Amino acid sequence: MNHKCFLPLLLACAVLIGVAGLGISKSTNSKIRVLIIDGQNNHNWKDTTPFLKEQLEKSGKFEVSVATTPPRGGNAQAWEGFKPDFTACDVVLSNYNGPQWQPESVRESFEKFLAGGGGLVNVHAANNAHNGWKGFEKATGLLWRGNKDGARVYLNELGKVMRMEVGDGPGAGHGPQHEYVVKVRQPEHPITKGIPAEWLHTRDELYHGQRGPGEDMRILATAFSAKEKRGTGVHEPMLWWIPVGKGKAVTNVLGHVGNLQKDPAMKCVGFLTLVARSCEWAATGKVTIPVPDNFPTADKTSQVD
Repeated sequence: MNHKCFLPLLLACAVLIGVAGLGISKSTNSKIRVLIIDGQNNHNWKDTTPFLKEQLEKSGKFEVSVATTPPRGGNAQAWEGFKPDFTACDVVLSNYNGPQWQPESVRESFEKFLAGGGGLVNVHAANNAHNGWKGFEKATGLLWRGNKDGARVYLNELGKVMRMEVGDGPGAGHGPQHEYVVKVRQPEHPITKGIPAEWLHTRDELYHGQRGPGEDMRILATAFSAKEKRGTGVHEPMLWWIPVGKGKAVTNVLGHVGNLQKDPAMKCVGFLTLVARSCEWAATGKVTIPVPDNFPTADKTSQVD
C-alpha cells in the first residue's frame, strides 16, 4: 500500500470519528429545558413547584427553571416584570391557575413557541386558568368551566368517546377525594407505553364534567367517576394531548395538593412518572424514561417519600 496515500485517509477517518463522537456526547449530555410557571393557584404552588422541580431533576433528563407571575390582583406595572423567555426552554410545565398572563405580548410569544414546536404540560388546576384566552383553551381542550362554556368529552362503558354540546349535562366539578383506578386508553403511545393497563392512583380529586373546545383530543388515560363518590357515572379523561401546529400540549388533571404533607396526590409514583414522560415527549417526541419498578399496581398505590 502507498503509505503517503494511506496517511491522509487515516487522518480523515479520525476526524470523522471524532466529530461523530462529539455529536453522540453532546446528544447524551444535553438536557431537556423545562420552564415551570407558577405564581397564582388555588393550590399550594409554593410547595409543589420545588417538589416537581426536584423530582424532574432527579431523573437526570431535565434542566428546570421557574418563572413566577405577580400575585393575584397584581396591576399592569407588576405584570411588566413577567417576561418568560420561551425560546430558552423546550417545554413549559404549567403549575399556574389564574387570569391570563399579561401583557398580551407574553401570550403571543407563548403561542408562537407552541406552534413552532414547543411543548406544554398542564398539571391539575392549570387547566382551570386563562379564562377567555382562546389559544390556551384550544390547546388544552377541556378546562374547569361551566356547562355553557364549551363541549364535554367523556368515554362510555364501551370505551367509545362521547361528546356533549354546550348547555347539556354537568359542568366541571369533583366529588370527595379518594383512591381511584386510572385506565390507560392508548397503551402504545410513548407516554403510556409499558405502564400497567390499570393502576391505583393515591387519594386525589377526580375531575369530571370538564368543558372547552374539546377538539383534536387524544385521550391517553381515564378514570371512572363513580356516582357514589358524587361523580358522573362515566369514564372521565385524566390525561390527554392535543397537537398545536408543530407543538404538543399535554394535560394531566391528577395532582391536587393543598398541603404537600397531608395531600399525597403529587407524591404518587404514577402521577410523577406521567409528568416526567409527558415533559420528555412534549419536548422531543420520544420517551426514554423507564416505568419504575415501584409503579402502582391495579390494587396498590405507591408514593415517593
